[in-house]
Amino acid sequence: MKKFATLFFAASAVIAGSATAQTPTAAPFAPVTTDIKAPTPHSAYVQDARGVIARDPFGLCWRTGYWTPADAVPGCDVPLCVAPETLQDGKCVAPAAPAPAPAPAPAPAPRPAPAPAPISEKVSFAADAFFDFDKATLKPEGKAKLDDLSSKLGGINLEVIIAVGHTDSVGTDAYNQKLSIRRSEAVKAYLVSKGIETNRVYTEGKGEKQPVADNKSATGREKNRRVEIEVVGTRK
Repeated sequence: MKKFATLFFAASAVIAGSATAQTPTAAPFAPVTTDIKAPTPHSAYVQDARGVIARDPFGLCWRTGYWTPADAVPGCDVPLCVAPETLQDGKCVAPAAPAPAPAPAPAPAPRPAPAPAPISEKVSFAADAFFDFDKATLKPEGKAKLDDLSSKLGGINLEVIIAVGHTDSVGTDAYNQKLSIRRSEAVKAYLVSKGIETNRVYTEGKGEKQPVADNKSATGREKNRRVEIEVVGTRK
């Protein structure tokens, strides 16, 4: 009985060993094939088995951690725009140059100062105060009055002085005309001696033609014997 048990155990062991030797081992899983290969050391882009740079669904290249802007490949990366450029439709576009500032409007020309209005002042002096009867020589009183007139001319830009002599109706018309001219010329000569330009002084003789009063009375005749002096110019 013991001998039979030993044989049975031995046979079982042989069978078990034979079964183990004949059972095939499972083959290992085949590696998943891909076109992407590991980047070479310090490569800026991921490349396929052909060495072609791999791209993402947007057409941009896959970069590695070694990529720097200096490694950018034309057509591979979105352009790197430098301010003030901006990326527009895949291109770097510089901003439009600002429109030149409009030229300042020219300053309006200063309006010329209005020309001063001319002035005309006329004074009338009694001929008897200027001259003795039937004379054309200035008396001291007449010279004093002309001195006063000359001093007032300093406040204007003188254009012209007109001296006009008049007489009463005593005597002939011809005589009175010549006397009135001689008296106006005496006034001019004195004004020129005071520094007034000779071409600024004009003289006229009206004789007895322009009376201002009735010659029938002594008072009227006295008013008609006169010297009128008109000054024309502009105020300074």
